[in-house]
Amino acid sequence: MTELPDDDAARRDYWADQMEQGYAFVERLLAFPVEECGEGFASLKEAAVSSGVDMLFSTSKIAGDLDRVFFMRESLVEDVMAIGRDMNKRGWVLKIEDGFRSLEMQGSLVRKPEVFDAILQKCIWEQGGEIPSVKFVFRRAIVMVANIPKIGTHMSGSAIDISVFDKGTGEEVGRAGPYLEMSERTPMRSPFIKETALRNRLEITQMMETHGLMHFPFEFWHYNKGDAGAHILTGNSAAAKYGPVNWDPNTNTVTPVSNLMDPLNPLSVIEEEIGAAMERLG
Repeated sequence: MTELPDDDAARRDYWADQMEQGYAFVERLLAFPVEECGEGFASLKEAAVSSGVDMLFSTSKIAGDLDRVFFMRESLVEDVMAIGRDMNKRGWVLKIEDGFRSLEMQGSLVRKPEVFDAILQKCIWEQGGEIPSVKFVFRRAIVMVANIPKIGTHMSGSAIDISVFDKGTGEEVGRAGPYLEMSERTPMRSPFIKETALRNRLEITQMMETHGLMHFPFEFWHYNKGDAGAHILTGNSAAAKYGPVNWDPNTNTVTPVSNLMDPLNPLSVIEEEIGAAMERLG
């Protein structure tokens, strides 16, 4: 792989192009048919223990006091365990960074100061130092952190975010940045990463996709299956069986989200968050 010139102009052009491609993908997600199957959820943590798979789980909060929820659709859990076993054989350990997100969790993540500040900073950088419009930030944010239920596969219980660690050394397998890196290095095949990082990303992706969990092209840590995104990526035109749901963990029942096309954070909220972020950033 030949890297692009290591200058801001090339990086900005690449970033802008990727964000526009990401927005086009969002539009395809919004239009894609979904027929929710009603499948319940299962615990990834419990499955790892019962299966004897060496697996790690994030201990951080998703936003504020909200704990991460390491559950996903029941029939997908064994796929993740199979991936975990494959990685253990490889000398790696799969770390689950995030699983299911309720609408509250997803909306809060968009507004999480360190996340929103990073989004705004990238927008200012892309605009050559100018303060971007509210609509521009909204457009970019929706690619980096899903702000509409219909496009968020974490809200469908069909996605996981991951990191990978070396079983022997305990060190993270290098992918040119940590989980939630937001830069021109974030897209899976970014030309601004080293060959070793790209090889690691692609080897990990091959292991994930062998079991049907497809990579989101614009984030090197996100994989999903059985939803609109996975169908688009695999050329499957049939209606997806997993859509955004409200999940009751007490009864393990799901109900489709009724307002699945409504932004979790409308333009007025994004405008308020820009003001708050500008104060934090000085």
